[in-house]
Amino acid sequence: MSFDAAVTRRVLIVEDEPHIRDLVALHLQLDGWTVETSGEGHAALDLLRQRGYDLVVLDLMLPGLDGLTVLHAMRRESANQDAPVLILTARREEVDKVLGLESGADDYLTKPFGVRELVARAKALARRPRASRPAIAATDDAGRRPVHWRHVIVDPARRRVTVSGEAVELTGKEFDVLYLLASHPGIVFSREALLARVWKDDTFVTERNVDSIVKRLRRKVERDPGEPELILTVWGSGYKAADV
Repeated sequence: MSFDAAVTRRVLIVEDEPHIRDLVALHLQLDGWTVETSGEGHAALDLLRQRGYDLVVLDLMLPGLDGLTVLHAMRRESANQDAPVLILTARREEVDKVLGLESGADDYLTKPFGVRELVARAKALARRPRASRPAIAATDDAGRRPVHWRHVIVDPARRRVTVSGEAVELTGKEFDVLYLLASHPGIVFSREALLARVWKDDTFVTERNVDSIVKRLRRKVERDPGEPELILTVWGSGYKAADV
């Protein structure tokens, strides 16, 4: 599907609270989207299997099938395997947000949220090139797209990083951690989540390895490693890439 402004953009809003569903639908319609809605997980999955959408706005807490189950099924067996997904959630725990992203979502908003921010994020997701799966889930570096993040470019196909136009040499794990964080600016990843994503089944690494990698990365990409502006510590939670 094309995301050209002249082409109608279709969005499915899956939200069981009628006033939130209607509010989101109204503002996306005003922004030019063709809107369909569903308030229940089974019905939403039926729509996802039958029709193609340019965006799915998905609540996690749904009657019938919960949002994560819908998301998993959508990515496996629907006509919208590569459609961008914006999660809406009342859950504030970072682990829930990371779980949603690791399940195949592209972005999230925590309730209550501002409708202007929602519309802006919908536009941003619609501009992203479509792929068979989210870039961060790709196993082949050649199929992953470069990330432009502030004055840093992370190019997975070439395993190359430039900071303010200057090439920076990284180890394999340093690159993987940087790519994961830079692909999701503003999202906090716990040390456990980073271990699971970057080291996977390696049982000989610990959370200290994550701290060590982050410390080395800061020396290589930050203007002042003692006052980081790019890779930020969220005390008690983990690390995140600074928002764009």
